[in-house]
Amino acid sequence: MLEANKEIVIPGEAALEALKEIEFILISLHKIGSYYTDKPKADYQRATTDFIDNKNITQKLAKVRRILSEHFDTSLGDDEMDDIERHMENLDFWKP
Repeated sequence: MLEANKEIVIPGEAALEALKEIEFILISLHKIGSYYTDKPKADYQRATTDFIDNKNITQKLAKVRRILSEHFDTSLGDDEMDDIERHMENLDFWKP
């Protein structure tokens, strides 16, 4: 890890914006889960999918990712990756 990336400073307003998006997603998903605890699984799945689609959750998460990553030094290392890429390289993404 680059020395410059060992401590990242995020402006308070940006951090609050990221926290607001995370809070909205987390609490909403919790409420959906609680509401559908004793209801059919298909209804829970539909509500979750509708929430993700209708409330633009992927865009909100992309915004949080941008806020968190924009302060990193993205200089490439000897492996031709920056610190973020290197840290993410072994993620096991969903596959059909």
